[in-house]
Amino acid sequence: MNPDPSPEVSAALVVIGDEVLSGRTKDKNIGTVADFCTDLGIALKEVRVVSDDRAEIVAAVNAVRARYTYVFTTGGIGPTHDDITADAVAAAFGVELEVSDEARQILEDRYGSVDVSPARLRMARVPAGGTLIRNSVSAAPGFSIGNVHVMAGVPKVMEAMLEDLATRLHGGAKMLSRSVDCRVGESVVAAGLEAIQNAHPKTKIGSYPQIGRLPVYTQLVVRSTDPDELAAAAAEVKALVDEMHAKKNIKPGEDNPT
Repeated sequence: MNPDPSPEVSAALVVIGDEVLSGRTKDKNIGTVADFCTDLGIALKEVRVVSDDRAEIVAAVNAVRARYTYVFTTGGIGPTHDDITADAVAAAFGVELEVSDEARQILEDRYGSVDVSPARLRMARVPAGGTLIRNSVSAAPGFSIGNVHVMAGVPKVMEAMLEDLATRLHGGAKMLSRSVDCRVGESVVAAGLEAIQNAHPKTKIGSYPQIGRLPVYTQLVVRSTDPDELAAAAAEVKALVDEMHAKKNIKPGEDNPT
């Protein structure tokens, strides 16, 4: 029997920006951060979307940083007046917001000292005690303070910052999964799945019907960080599906009757 998996490492994501809430910008970062967390064995537990309002950002960051191992934020660290994420995160931690010499040098190396305008210099501001998150795409860095990691909203830039963060974050036990194809509707197996779920609390069992598809097809997915529990629950799900198929006279490799 495998030992209990290591304690869960959790995270929340705070997406910042009026443009996301208005629908003008279609967020692409949530899925990317979710994939990143899954790959590292980090359980992404919560996503919040907040407006470009200092008090709202402060409240959101303080709420989630107290609950989770890591907090990621995206958006609001550009050069314009409404890019206030750095100001809000500094306020959340109760520290001063300073122009980082290291960040200034990064910008000067990229653009030349003459072209580092006051607007660009806004992107070199870091809360006191923070460390930089490197950005291989456009140079302007993000930053980390405490368990909060502040990144750009532009997807390619955010992805570059995640690459830098990946070397510093520790994950927990990775989530494993097994899929079982089911050719009866999810309502037919619902009661059986619930019983299996209750018998295996260390697993999560999801049911994903293919709406509008004929013949009927439902994918059942069992997830767990414990490989023994995963194998046991998946075997029971498979046995349940085989039983339902037999009742419907569905043979292996054969579509269900319509």
